[in-house]
Parts: sequence; C-alpha cells; structure tokens
Amino acid sequence: MKYIDLRSDTVTMPTEEMRQAMAAADVGDDVYEDDPTVHKLEVLAAKMTGKEAALFTPSGTMANQLAVMCYTKRGDEVILGKNSHIIAHEVGAAAVLAGVGYRAVDNPDDTISGADVEANVRAADIHHPDTAMLCLENALANGTVVGLDKMKDAYDAAKKHNLPVFLDGARVFNAAVHLGVPATEITQYCDALMFCISKGLCAPVGSLLCGDGAFIAKARRYRKLLGGGMRQAGVLAAAGLIALEKMTQRLHIDHENAQYLGQQLSKIPGISIDLEKIHISLVFFNITKPGLDHNGFAAALLDKGVKINGVESDGQYRFVTHNDISRDDIDNAVQIIKEFL
Repeated sequence: MKYIDLRSDTVTMPTEEMRQAMAAADVGDDVYEDDPTVHKLEVLAAKMTGKEAALFTPSGTMANQLAVMCYTKRGDEVILGKNSHIIAHEVGAAAVLAGVGYRAVDNPDDTISGADVEANVRAADIHHPDTAMLCLENALANGTVVGLDKMKDAYDAAKKHNLPVFLDGARVFNAAVHLGVPATEITQYCDALMFCISKGLCAPVGSLLCGDGAFIAKARRYRKLLGGGMRQAGVLAAAGLIALEKMTQRLHIDHENAQYLGQQLSKIPGISIDLEKIHISLVFFNITKPGLDHNGFAAALLDKGVKINGVESDGQYRFVTHNDISRDDIDNAVQIIKEFL
C-alpha cells in the first residue's frame, strides 16, 4: 500500500536525482576535513545564509545543542520561547549537555519581542545566573512566520546587552518563501543559525550550523565530543547539495498545498481551523465533534492508508504537506476524514 504520510516534512523520500548523486559522490574523511562534497555543502550553506562558515551535523537537535554549548558556560541561562524546539522537543539536552537553565518567554503567538528580551535579561546580582544568549525561531513550531521587524526588534535588544543571538531556522527557507525574501534577510538578525535539509528538502539526513569562523571551529570540536563526526559523509552531503540548490525552489508548492488542505478541511463539519495561520507547510486544526475517539481516528486513517500523528497536548492535530504529497493525495485524505467524521 502506498501511504499518504501527513505526519511531518521529515518523512520525505530522497529524489531519484539525490539517490544517483549519493551513489556517485566524491568522498573523503570529514573528521579530517577532507571530504570534498561535505566542504562544498558547507560553503553553499554559509553563502545562502550570509555567514562566514558552516558545519554539517547529523541532526537539527545536535546543531542546536552545539550552539548552546558554544555560547554558554555551566550555570548560565538562555532566553527562548516556552514552546521552542530546544525546550519542548530536545529531551532537556541544554540542561544535560551545557548545564544551562531556560528563561522561557510565554507569549500566545510564541514570538519574542525586544521588550521580552529586556524583561528577561538578568540583572547583575550574586543570586542570579548570567544571561548568556537569545534563541529565536523562524519559522515557528506553530507553523507561523515571524516578520522581519520583530526579528530586528529582538536582535537589537539582545545586542544592547551584548548577547549572541541564535536562530533555530529548521524551516528558515520556508519562512523566506512566505516573506518573499532571500533567507539572508532573515539571518541578518542572528549571529548563528541552524537549518535542516531533512525537513521538506528531501535530503535523508542532516542539518547545517552556520556562523562565523571561530564559532564553527568551536562547534566542530564539540561535534566530535558528541560523536557527530561522520567520516565519508559526502554520500549524505551530495543529497544536501540538491536540497539547497533545487528543493528550496519548490517550497512554494508545499505552501500552496497546505493552503488547499486547510481550505478543504474547513469545509468538514466538526473541524475548526484558522486559515490565516497557515503560513508554510504546517496545518493545525481541532476536531470539535463530541466524544471523538482520537486514537480510533488515527487508527482508522492508517487502515485507509493515511498516516497522521495523534492529537497533540493542546488538542490540535498537525498535518504537513511536502514533496511526496500531491493534490490528489490531499483530496483522498480529506474524503477519508470526511467519511469517518
């Protein structure tokens, strides 16, 4: 059975071009920094984000944690959103690996303003941890995109206090498409960032950490500490090059399909959805039908060939469009949902 997989944009399959490039990749040993394909990917990633250098990592979580380790010392505190990936989905790694605390900003829209930064920077006091860095996200985990003015506002406030600004930009190219700007218009408001090539860009593995040369040199050492040296990683980087050169150019299709999916879902009685919040490829909605068996809903869809995640803690469902989801797939999935409800 061919499944319609709406769980995430991480489920994308490598394209045939990627598979051929991986098979033919020119490789070396990346721990020795002599894998030519990895080097080419890192140079391209740095160029596309306006940074001096980049580092290929196995995952976005590792890249995020490398940034925290580079910018902090044990006992420090980082300012970040309450629902940010670093807090909500990385198993408390910043506390475990870097030994830092979280200063969580809790806004309804998950954004962070300059005023939020000012309110959360610790005063110089023997009782307080030192505020070490600001972590932003764009696109946000809730599927919305932060405007450039708000990015600048938070960045300027952090710089006033000499704080480095890190951007979890897992879907930064999606954010750039939504805003209609090059990614560098977003990344100018951070000192370093991470983005994923395995989220929506079809590469099978990996993320890129980007920043200045000294930061990346330090991160490379910490990557080794965490076991992230991948040796002949050019096999993976070959797919990453195609992800950046070609797959970033088709993200608008996923966004359009997400809008279409949202519109079709909104026509089903018992589904509540805010179409204005569909900025990228993530579609969030509630099912308001009384007495709905949420586990039974997910199981019924799976039986019909549609893979979804279960209901989230806030009662919402999240569907994600991507390269392997067509309009026909959306129509089929919506029809199955309609029949179940």
